[in-house]
Amino acid sequence: MKFILTSSIFAGILVGISSHLSAAQWEKHTVVPAGKGSINGVSASDFDKDGQIDVITSVNGEVIVLKGPDWERFPVHQFVKGLARNKPRPACIHSCLMDVDGDGDMDFIGSNQTVFWLECPDDPFSGAPWKYRTVDDEILGTHCVITGDVNRDGKLDLIANSFRDPNATKFYNSIVWLEVPKKPHEAKSWIRHVFADKDAPGGSHYMGFGDVNGDGRPDIAAGAKGTQGFVRGQWFAWWEQGEDATMPWKKHLLATDEEGASNIIPADFNGDGKMDYCASRGHGKGVLWFKGPNFEQIEIDPEIAFPHSLDVADLNGDGHPDAVTCGKETDGVVKWYKNDGKGIFTSHLIGKDQGSYDTRTIDMDKDGDLDVLIAGHGSKNVVWYENPLK
Repeated sequence: MKFILTSSIFAGILVGISSHLSAAQWEKHTVVPAGKGSINGVSASDFDKDGQIDVITSVNGEVIVLKGPDWERFPVHQFVKGLARNKPRPACIHSCLMDVDGDGDMDFIGSNQTVFWLECPDDPFSGAPWKYRTVDDEILGTHCVITGDVNRDGKLDLIANSFRDPNATKFYNSIVWLEVPKKPHEAKSWIRHVFADKDAPGGSHYMGFGDVNGDGRPDIAAGAKGTQGFVRGQWFAWWEQGEDATMPWKKHLLATDEEGASNIIPADFNGDGKMDYCASRGHGKGVLWFKGPNFEQIEIDPEIAFPHSLDVADLNGDGHPDAVTCGKETDGVVKWYKNDGKGIFTSHLIGKDQGSYDTRTIDMDKDGDLDVLIAGHGSKNVVWYENPLK
């Protein structure tokens, strides 16, 4: 779940990077024990409306739903050739939830060479496969799928990137938003709008959604790594939506030479009524924020290694947006950064020796606070940490 609200600097940095173990301990719970396959994305919802949170993820050639609270495993889709033009990999690189067909339950959207959706049936745990349908099999390198009402028509849209080179796709170095067709059960693909038209080079990663300039129209930000052969990456940027959401948007660079840039999420961190950004360098080091409206760059934790996942949410219930991240390798640390409401962050340790590609803040135990759900890429597991702060 993304939280969207919608010399002095140096002193603030010193305060913000002070790290210590909170007196309140976060208890770790296992949903999927460590196995053989990497798990890159995870989402949660009460799919059968029994009052218990369930979890959905993909691993080892299939999408599985785990029924809470005992996490009984139900495979709902097998990755096989022939469903789309692209051969699938053993697991999605990213995923999210969306009520695609408006029937009141959450459907699964995944990116596995092809962006697709699985329809949640009336009985999600019957043992029958969830119906597979293609969203878009022409964009490629889709490392992120998020939802938001882009054109403000009261319906959620899907936002996805396409960072492969010109030899692989005509939508290279681009980011798109996709409208759900009027008859999603019959459509062969969704309605594609390219808002970042070939101006998102490098390995674009995760995106943030929200009205940043206060014009009433939601904008979209992204980070892009430039490591491992990705050309012209290492940047954070946001795209300003114009009057016509279907036309290319105006790009604004926030920072360059940001090694391993990956995540960026908007929120008002210092309570001045202006939108800021929190960001992480998931293929490098560091968590930082950009202070709006001029987006002055301020480090929060410059030393944390490979903070590949990032969420912004009010974790301690004080009304201020905090941040949470986890390193991607097996020795990764899980941290949350307490925001005092003025943009001063204090680092707290949640856990150690846990890798992550994806985190979600969600009330897993229905006790009224937000817990941290983690897809363990390197750790090859799914776990959640129980919030002790309220």
